[in-house]
Amino acid sequence: MDARDPELKKELNATLQARRELGEEYESALVDSFLEKVDQRIDGAVDRRLRRQLAEQQMVTARGARSPKSTDSFGDRFGFGIVSLVLAIPLSAIGGGVAHLPGLLVSWVGIVGVNAFQAARTHPDLFRRRRPASQDSDWEG
Repeated sequence: MDARDPELKKELNATLQARRELGEEYESALVDSFLEKVDQRIDGAVDRRLRRQLAEQQMVTARGARSPKSTDSFGDRFGFGIVSLVLAIPLSAIGGGVAHLPGLLVSWVGIVGVNAFQAARTHPDLFRRRRPASQDSDWEG
């Protein structure tokens, strides 16, 4: 909604003219009526904006891409790493206490696996193999 909306300006002028003609006793009713029209305009603008954002999100989802706001931030990754390390302490103690070295190894393989999965989820091409530079060219010598 533009602050210099010509239709809204016409409505305001009509309301002021009606107030001059009808007198002060109708002022509150005229103001209420004008504010109702302003509310309707604002609601319409908000509805259009929400529909546009929803359509954009649906297009992003349909294309299979992640929404720009859904990417993991540094804080999310840092928090995941901290939680992983904090949980590693009791898991190591339990695994090492119950099954000694094999239990300790199993617990750390699980911790590394969870972190590798998280890294692969946030950076899909992190674990993909890249062709050596000599194979990048279509021109074989």
